[in-house]
Amino acid sequence: MSRRSKSTSSPRAGTATTKSWESVKGGLVADSLVSSFVESVSFDRRLYKHDIAGSLAHARMLADCDLISKKDLGQITKGLGQISKQIDRLGDAWPGWKTELEDVHMCLEAALIEMIGDAGRRLHTGRSRNDQVALDLKLWIRDAVTDLRHMIDDLSRSFVTLAVHHGQIVMPAYTHLQRAQPIMVGAELLAWVEALDRGATRLEQLLSLGLENPLGSGAIAGSSLHLNRHHTTKSLGLKRPTANSIDATATRDVALDFVYGLAMIATTLSRWAEQWILYASTEFDFIRLSEIYTTGSSMMPQKRNPDMLELIRGRCGDLYGRLVALLTMCKGLPLGYNRDLQEDKRHIFDAYDGVAECLVMASKIVRTTQYDKSRIANALDKGFLDATSLADYLVTKGVPFRTAHQVVGQLVRQCEQMGYEQLSQLKMADFNQACHAVKLGTKRCSNDVYKWLGAENVVKRYCTTGNAGASGVRRQLQSWRKRLKM
Repeated sequence: MSRRSKSTSSPRAGTATTKSWESVKGGLVADSLVSSFVESVSFDRRLYKHDIAGSLAHARMLADCDLISKKDLGQITKGLGQISKQIDRLGDAWPGWKTELEDVHMCLEAALIEMIGDAGRRLHTGRSRNDQVALDLKLWIRDAVTDLRHMIDDLSRSFVTLAVHHGQIVMPAYTHLQRAQPIMVGAELLAWVEALDRGATRLEQLLSLGLENPLGSGAIAGSSLHLNRHHTTKSLGLKRPTANSIDATATRDVALDFVYGLAMIATTLSRWAEQWILYASTEFDFIRLSEIYTTGSSMMPQKRNPDMLELIRGRCGDLYGRLVALLTMCKGLPLGYNRDLQEDKRHIFDAYDGVAECLVMASKIVRTTQYDKSRIANALDKGFLDATSLADYLVTKGVPFRTAHQVVGQLVRQCEQMGYEQLSQLKMADFNQACHAVKLGTKRCSNDVYKWLGAENVVKRYCTTGNAGASGVRRQLQSWRKRLKM
């Protein structure tokens, strides 16, 4: 039964509240549904390491400011260390996870107080759960970005390795899903590496904006105690204290940027999955997926369905939903912390988990996929992939490109009418006759034109920086192998 589907029968008497932060209510008897409705410990407990890190930094600052004693600091440090080890060992089975305490912050604090007494009660001096959770989330996102970079680099290495072994195969590239120009397989594989790297860089760049320290902002207005926010900032490896306590506790910009970055990575993965779903089909038959990452049909015994790729493509939609949900949650909030923001972590954590899982699966798929060179080669001459190269040839003979475009278009039509699949099947007289028809003379082309025709010749002629031919793939592979330390 889900957390939200617990009994919703008519309210019944509960026990008097003992929550330390609700003393103003004077022991009011609560509806038993309230505890399950407001709790977040079921999902925010994954912040425990970051909450403990923030608490240790806060405690050191309090001691440095003579707001707690050195003895208190020692007890807090030892106690939080023991609690961290317990949770490391027991995980979700740690007995300190108590729904009635609502969240990770109060569960840790309650366990600390139970362990060390009054020293634990002093830890929350000058601090609110509002600035506490804002800090925890930033620390968690910082670590998550590092983890994602490792996953993306691992997937990129898989693409690069595949490009090393299969990158010299010549294949058609597509625009509008129609055959366009010949390229090397390696160029397409490295295109995915570029897109993935851009996604990782986007996440890393958001940290330059988001690594400000909200701790010390309190609930909304800061503190009348002389807290040294620069002390905690340095201790936590952050850049600077936030400039405005109201904004610091009310904003979730870093979370929004993070989930947007995840959505962009999911977009790249979805596009790649769609591409390979097509390539694995009988109609294309360019690649062979490992049977480990396909599934059969309950009815059709011959099927090997690319379900892993389809699920990667499908889960992109969930990422978009998480982003829109988070944006919608934030759009109508008045300034200051509102409890709506508790729900942000559902979307942030689920978005991260979804992308992380897809990245790991994608890497496994790429490492076990093979390109079918003979199958690709058998159909490589279809679609007049060398038409643009022929136009470039005419440009080298002094023909304006638009005129060359016109000439080649007419030659393609002529091939189709004659039942030819290749421009190289035309005779020299055919080329010159087409040039003569647009008043370019009768000797514009010579026998060297055939060196510009055929997919294999075309990919050898590409010479611009970043090109999708032999020279471009060679340089890009060298660059990526160096960057990825392969």
